[in-house]
Amino acid sequence: MEPLLKQLAITLSLSVILIMLTGARAWTGEIHGRVVCDVCGDSSIGPEDHVLQGAEVAVLCITKSGEVLNYQAFTNSKGIYTVAETMPESDRWDACLARPLSSFHEHCTHLGKGSSGVKFTYSHPSGYAHTVRPFVYRPAFVPTVGGTSSVCHPSFCVSTEAHR
Repeated sequence: MEPLLKQLAITLSLSVILIMLTGARAWTGEIHGRVVCDVCGDSSIGPEDHVLQGAEVAVLCITKSGEVLNYQAFTNSKGIYTVAETMPESDRWDACLARPLSSFHEHCTHLGKGSSGVKFTYSHPSGYAHTVRPFVYRPAFVPTVGGTSSVCHPSFCVSTEAHR
């Protein structure tokens, strides 16, 4: 009886190896980006600006097989969100759209121009990440000095009249 069990175990092991060799290969993709608060509303990211923790971002991807996948991510303490998934290589991401959904920061809640979303083709091999350009929120009220627009510096905002 023992030789029969041994033969069955060998046959089963060979079957598993054969299935693994002919089966679908796994593929892992990753998408990440950053969400920041443009404190002075000057449409540029500088040292006076800060990252937004807890901002919500949606990522929608279409796979090579035509399936639509929706992901939701929140930024960490460094303002970075990440979406990652492992799937069969035949079902890997083909194209994606990342877009900001909300900022929970009490002062920085208005989405900046050009931050409505980013479409991109995902062509990276397994294990590589795609970085999305930063999404920018602005304060409801941009700081001004003496009723004029302002230019921000790392520690404060000053009147543009002082720089003319």
